[in-house]
Amino acid sequence: MRPRQARPRLLQAMIDAFRLPDLRKRILFTFGILVVFRFVAHVPLPGVNSEALQSLFEQNALLGMLDMFSGGAMRNFSVAAMGVYPYITASIIMTLMTPVIPRLQAISQEGEAGRNKINRITHWLTIPIAGFAGYGQLVLLQREGAIASAAALPTVAMIVSLVAGTIFLVWLGELITEYGIGNGISIIIFAGIVSGYWGMIQNVFLAAQQGQVGGLIAYILIAIATVVVIVIFTEAHRRIPVQYARTVFRGNRMYKQSGSTHIPLRVNTAGMIPLIFAMSLVLFPGMIASYFANPAGADPNLANHIQNLFNPNAPMPMGLFYWGLNFLLVIGFAFFYTMVIFQQQDLSGTLQRQGGFVPGIRPGKYTADFFNQVITRITWAGALFLAVVAIVPFLAREITDVQVIQLSSMGLLIVVGVVLDTMKQMEAQLTMRRYEGFIK
Repeated sequence: MRPRQARPRLLQAMIDAFRLPDLRKRILFTFGILVVFRFVAHVPLPGVNSEALQSLFEQNALLGMLDMFSGGAMRNFSVAAMGVYPYITASIIMTLMTPVIPRLQAISQEGEAGRNKINRITHWLTIPIAGFAGYGQLVLLQREGAIASAAALPTVAMIVSLVAGTIFLVWLGELITEYGIGNGISIIIFAGIVSGYWGMIQNVFLAAQQGQVGGLIAYILIAIATVVVIVIFTEAHRRIPVQYARTVFRGNRMYKQSGSTHIPLRVNTAGMIPLIFAMSLVLFPGMIASYFANPAGADPNLANHIQNLFNPNAPMPMGLFYWGLNFLLVIGFAFFYTMVIFQQQDLSGTLQRQGGFVPGIRPGKYTADFFNQVITRITWAGALFLAVVAIVPFLAREITDVQVIQLSSMGLLIVVGVVLDTMKQMEAQLTMRRYEGFIK
């Protein structure tokens, strides 16, 4: 085997993967599905006023967040305008409801069959969520003049098309998971985010033409530092030592054997979910207030003040309220979601059933209390990390004074997480084949 230290890990993994026919087929299949996704994202629905639609997206930050998940398809209002966002919402709802509803909790404990049932329920739940979300988008766009008022039958046809587009993208993601490389849904979102970076590159040149070279350099340095911090905290975990005592029978004799390993507890267990919850909640009042606000040029009413208060692009010092509230909500949701996920895992019960124990900690309730103390301490680091990442766009804008570039902290989290996860899966496949002697 030739030395690989001279090349970066990701580049070397790609080179090694293309040497193997089966992995090469998986990678090419993944790229092919992404090409299909990008074609679908450019199939528009009829009756859309493109100029009014662009103006609406410039004024509404919530629509910009949803457009990120659809890869620009919502900005064009194509059949894939909602992306896989309804499926993500359904998955989050099922995650939160499983420990609350006894029937779902019993299904989740049935092993592989239970996971398949939960997945099937999630798919069915995606359909009504996509239908309501599609109807809400149509009402909002019709109110803003981006779509001409339609009768009942055309409206139903557009909603059905939006739901079908979401289900089709979910199906494409599952094809990637089964026949390609990586988590398919995550890669679909990743492709949508990356496809929007071309517009950001154009804005970089626009900022350079406007003479903001110093601010542009500072902006790029902030973006690089943010990516480095995301990588560090995504990979960070606390190792809890665990020992197992086993009884082995050989012939008529019984032997006691012991082994040791560890349980990795991730510092950022919640991932990007707290950012989604916090951003959705903090943008919601401003979106509702926009329906009751007076038009530009008229005397502002209470709705106008609320709209300005919950506007992420509001100038200082009013912008401090939005971003400060966002900071606190991210911390709260990080603890909430982490504790929900951690309670579902029931690590102490699993260890006790498997004959494992933490050295120096009694099994049962004492082990559970120990795990809760550890996860609470490390979640503080993960929650503060997510909260700081959430306000990076605000900090970058205020420090550099560059307004034409919008740094998406959630987008960076998704992109970095998907790249790391896909690289790990690819290296796991390569390690298995190297062990079998496939790569020379």
